Amino acid sequence: MSDDALIGAPIDRVDGVAKVTGAARYAAEFAPDDLAYAVMVQATVPRGRIVRIDTGDAERAPGVLGVLTHRNAPQLPQKGLAAVNPPAGRTLSLLQDDAVHYNGQPVAVVVADTFERATAASRRVHVSYQLDQPELSFERAKQSPHKAKKDGPSKSDVAWGDYDAGTNAGEVRIDAVYATPMEHHNPMEPHATVAHWQGDRLTLYDATQYVSGVRETVAKTLGIPVDNVRVVDPFVGGGFGCKGSTWSHVVLAAMVAREVRRPVKLVLARPQMFGPAGGRPQTEQHVVLSARRDGHLTAVKHDVICHASELEDFVEYAAAPTRALYACPNGTTTHRLATLNVGVATFQRAPGESTGSFAIESAMDELAYALRMDPLELRIANHADVEPSTGKPWSSKKLLDCYRDAAARFGWSRRARDPGSMREGRWRVGYGMATATYPGHRMPAEALARLMPDGSVLVQSGSQDLGTGTYTIMTQVAAETLGVPVAHVRFELGDTTMPKAPVSGGSMTAASVGPAVQSACRALRDAVIARAIQDSASPAHGASPDAIAVDGGYVVVRSDPRRREALAALAARNGGPIEARGSAKPGEEEKRYASRSFGAVFVEVRVDEALGIVRVPRVVATYSVGRLMNAKTARSQLEGGIVWGLSMALFEKSLLDERYGRIANNNLAEYHVPVNADVGAIDVRFVDENDTVFSPLGARGIGEIGITGVPAALANAVYHATGVRLRELPITLDKLI
Repeated sequence: MSDDALIGAPIDRVDGVAKVTGAARYAAEFAPDDLAYAVMVQATVPRGRIVRIDTGDAERAPGVLGVLTHRNAPQLPQKGLAAVNPPAGRTLSLLQDDAVHYNGQPVAVVVADTFERATAASRRVHVSYQLDQPELSFERAKQSPHKAKKDGPSKSDVAWGDYDAGTNAGEVRIDAVYATPMEHHNPMEPHATVAHWQGDRLTLYDATQYVSGVRETVAKTLGIPVDNVRVVDPFVGGGFGCKGSTWSHVVLAAMVAREVRRPVKLVLARPQMFGPAGGRPQTEQHVVLSARRDGHLTAVKHDVICHASELEDFVEYAAAPTRALYACPNGTTTHRLATLNVGVATFQRAPGESTGSFAIESAMDELAYALRMDPLELRIANHADVEPSTGKPWSSKKLLDCYRDAAARFGWSRRARDPGSMREGRWRVGYGMATATYPGHRMPAEALARLMPDGSVLVQSGSQDLGTGTYTIMTQVAAETLGVPVAHVRFELGDTTMPKAPVSGGSMTAASVGPAVQSACRALRDAVIARAIQDSASPAHGASPDAIAVDGGYVVVRSDPRRREALAALAARNGGPIEARGSAKPGEEEKRYASRSFGAVFVEVRVDEALGIVRVPRVVATYSVGRLMNAKTARSQLEGGIVWGLSMALFEKSLLDERYGRIANNNLAEYHVPVNADVGAIDVRFVDENDTVFSPLGARGIGEIGITGVPAALANAVYHATGVRLRELPITLDKLI
């Protein structure tokens, strides 16, 4: 394969063999000598104080090395709050006082010589509480909403134009409330940390989306120098946002390891994923659309209330897509919080965009029916050539191409207009569509590239691979930039001793780390050429830099390809590695342009007319996401996102027991997600695009856009099939009977 065809090529995952053979080591698989095991003890009440905690029974149990509670835990700087800066640094529960803020909060940690003994002893810790009145009802809490104490990257309130004037100019109006439930992440790999102190230096093997973030958070929380903390995580078994922050168990593992003076492993059990490690907030979204009879929007309003923990404000910016999707001259969007006694909420795949696109895209479908207009034509009529809320031009946008391509492949023209008019035996058939969107994000990143004496190339960046293919696409970027075969490149990540990279979240890794790798490899290529020119034994000796190329692993004189030399020979003769570093960061384009990815999602549903069962035989989607780094891993990402969109639409809901504050379905048996039989054909394509305004590589990131639009498209299809408009997720058969 030529060097100019590597980026974007559908090559197999370079880490695939390691994963299928078990050679890939995940956080919980690191086992320093003399390893001990920790288990968290959790509160069983939603709010109150610990009045008595009896650890004697547990301490006398076989193999127990220690029990940490608020009575004997080391006092941390600012009571464990030194690193809190939401949403980056979260409010943790680190045994600093006797207060209980939610059911499931860690109140003790038991350490023993085996996992089984630690688990058994954890059940022998007896806790008595003084109960306080909790707030567990979203319906009550939302009656007294509040604005977040601190705005995040998206502003809570954004308005443009004159909403009242726009409303008055409209001839048709949609005014509806949409709701999404509390949800929790369930990656195959649960949270896990191995903490190992060597003197005053701490190594953490942690399941994380952000090794550098864990390093800084843990150092600040414990009050130790950042240079004394190393975080390692070469493989992540899924993250989806829950591993983007440092949670209580990470610091607790470090605390107990220091106390017992042994390395300690702390792995969350599946039920412990519901509460102490975040989840998607519940939302209620009030959407108002005003339009002329020709379909053009004159005003839009999107007000969001989401739940937050008593411990910390976290905003689900569900109105964010409404600020960007359609060419409406007048709009207002707000976000408010309703405080509950539950664990701290966090990012969950496409935070804000997935929940918000369900509301705005459902409302657009309702508007289309009110106007007796085709839902696709309504969206095309309101296509935004610039970002509506700011007026900024797009760095690149090919949404109209997505609409045309996906609609043709889906057969949208065959759709009957009236709800309930398409049938096949006992099944009511429905067609629905929606727009998908997710913002483009970039952050500063650094990388290292080193030509080894054997001619291989080592490239490093302290990024993370969540299973998305980062190892593979960075190998492709390095190989193409350097002019060497893919097999000659070894890319390494997941270690804070490597050049710094940002969190693997917000769909930003390809757009952030990729340009840094490209920069380092360009610098290495230039260094190699310079070395060849200076080397009297090289066929390129004395040539000008412009006359030299690196191609296929060889230094080549362009004018005479016979004058060539393998990089291995050059490196070996020059006595050691040749190294270069590179970096990349956003520039003025962030201020001048709006950057978003877009897509068109079409869904066919079948609804059993007697039982209300919903089946999804096919989903067709086309995306505008910038340049593809790897066609195979890209398609995999979008297919996975679509499956999660189906899950969000039909299955997922965390059931909060309003008596005791416990998540009642805190396991994979009862927290429902799709299985293979629930997923029909998924047909994904991409438009040809290269967004070099946004990033030097032209890629915008694809990890999260796949879930967006799918719940709305499915809900719209259900309405088309049945005439029943469901504005609350998930769509379950009891709501259709």
